[in-house]
Amino acid sequence: MHTNERFDLILDYLKMHKRATVADLSKMVYVSEATVRRDLNEMQRLGLLRRTHGGAMYADGSEEVSIFVRQEVNATGKEVTASIALPHLPDFHTIFIDNSSTCLALVQRMNLRHKVAVTNGIQAATWLAQQDDVQVIMPGGELKANTGFTGSMACNTLRGFRFDLMLCSCASIDMEGTYENSLPVKELKVTAMELSDRCILITDKTKFSLRSPYRTVGLRKYDCIFTDAEDEVLTPFRAEGLEIINH
Repeated sequence: MHTNERFDLILDYLKMHKRATVADLSKMVYVSEATVRRDLNEMQRLGLLRRTHGGAMYADGSEEVSIFVRQEVNATGKEVTASIALPHLPDFHTIFIDNSSTCLALVQRMNLRHKVAVTNGIQAATWLAQQDDVQVIMPGGELKANTGFTGSMACNTLRGFRFDLMLCSCASIDMEGTYENSLPVKELKVTAMELSDRCILITDKTKFSLRSPYRTVGLRKYDCIFTDAEDEVLTPFRAEGLEIINH
């Protein structure tokens, strides 16, 4: 089992049980206690949990971790997913880009000259503002380091736009739809989707094994889904007629 997969399993366990011992986690992920301790120390460094004597506990407020952390976790998968999506993007003039680290990886590969780009993400906006001939707009509203601009003010500002294309990721995905870890993020994404002619989901394979509380939309709301997940994971989704590209 890869390190990122262990991180996901450990975090899911802590979300459910709030705390765990090293011995418990060692049995769950089938590795030595020494490996679990290294994992927990690294996860604490990333802000994903809090170390306790003999184990760890879920970190309050970590439902939406910093984009800097999200860029580090499964960075390779996000880069691969972005590379998969890049050649398939449709033509557009106006685009909405969410605050996800996966979308950021894709934006950094795109040519957005003479485009209008609206984003609630500080990192995406900063990157785009340094590019030539890109009109960059942020919606305003409540600003948090981990989620960018969200809230009713941000949603109301977005309603003044019409987007040719929306690029978004998700906190988790299953056959019933996509999910987020906070209600304001979910509401902002739903608003942007309603204003977009086309909506593309880009999500790395780790999101297929996670669970999040707030359902955004059903998968048929997305015109296409790009991911680095394996074919066997995607078989049931494709059986439902969903367009999913993974290579």
